[in-house]
Amino acid sequence: MTICETTDFIYPTLADVYHPIVSQGAYGDIKRSWVLDKTIACAFNPAGVAYGEDIKPNVNITQKNHLFGRAKTDLRFGDDNNKYSILNVIITNIRTSSGTSIYNETAGARSGKPTIFEITTQDPILGAFGEVEYYKLVICRSENQRLIYDQNVY
Repeated sequence: MTICETTDFIYPTLADVYHPIVSQGAYGDIKRSWVLDKTIACAFNPAGVAYGEDIKPNVNITQKNHLFGRAKTDLRFGDDNNKYSILNVIITNIRTSSGTSIYNETAGARSGKPTIFEITTQDPILGAFGEVEYYKLVICRSENQRLIYDQNVY
C-alpha cells in the first residue's frame, strides 16, 4: 500500500481504496479477496436526492446512503496500473487528516469498524485547458458489509 496523496483544503479527508484478486472455485463460483491498493485524498459529503447514480440495482432500496465527492485520481486504475471496473472497487475508512474515522457501522458484523462503500458513478471533470482536474464520485454504502468483513477488509 502506498499513501500517495496528502490532504489539503480541497481534499480534506483520506480514504482507503481496495481492489479484488478474483479467483474461480472448483464449481465455477467467483471469489474475491480484497486487497488494499492505496490511500487517496478526497472530499465526501452526503448527497441529496438530486444526485443519481449510473448503476441502478434491480431492487427497491428505500434508504439512500449516498455520498457525493471528488478525488484526484482515477480509482479504476490500481497502484500497479491494473485496470478495474468500478464494480470491483470499494472505498472504506473515510477519515480526517488526523485519522478520525467519519463513517462507521453501528451494528452487525462490522460494528465499530469503518463503513464500506461502492462506487456508483465516477466521471472525470475537465478544466479550462482540457485536462482532468478531478473525478466526481457518487458512492453508496455497500449492502454486503458482512461478506466483505469475512474477507478481512478493514
